[in-house]
Amino acid sequence: MEEKQKQKATATAVLIVVNISIFFIFALIGKAEDVLFMKQYGAMYEPYVMEGHEYYRLLTSIFLHFGIEHLLSNMVMLGALGMNLEPEIGRLRFLLVYFVSGIGGNICSLLINVSFGEVVVSAGASGAVFGLTGALLCAVLRNKGRIGRLNKKGVFVLVGFSLFLGLSEPGVDNAAHIGGLICGFILEALLGSFRRGSTRSGASL
Repeated sequence: MEEKQKQKATATAVLIVVNISIFFIFALIGKAEDVLFMKQYGAMYEPYVMEGHEYYRLLTSIFLHFGIEHLLSNMVMLGALGMNLEPEIGRLRFLLVYFVSGIGGNICSLLINVSFGEVVVSAGASGAVFGLTGALLCAVLRNKGRIGRLNKKGVFVLVGFSLFLGLSEPGVDNAAHIGGLICGFILEALLGSFRRGSTRSGASL
């Protein structure tokens, strides 16, 4: 545990810097909240993905935010989650959970919108951040109810509060949130099981 506590959340810091930098680049251009501009430069837009086969939008949209409040809320959550989760599961696994959850949340959102015949422009790191929440919940359950400075009760409160905010605010992509949360939990469960299995195999040699 001491070794984990000494590890720094480097990937978390890098992700925050990248997200903030991209936002301010767009803000300097004067287009940070322009829907048409965001659609042109990588936001999620179902016709472009499904008909235009621009699948890269599943990734690029994770780094785009509509307004400073949208950015700050995601970055605060990313920082809080990353400081507890990254030292526990390691940098590479943390990044894998982040990106897979972000893409998975976008796919979930896309499928829901298509099924309801809705066409929307969406962006944000929320799906990836909720994926980290799911992974943190999985890690806490696996780690006897505690991880870093958080216990199981604290994580449940964090998850519940995040979902409540998403459901209570208009214009929030809850499909991406829930999809990311599920992806993060499942992926961390699989990666954690694989790691434990490898450790047991190594110890028996």
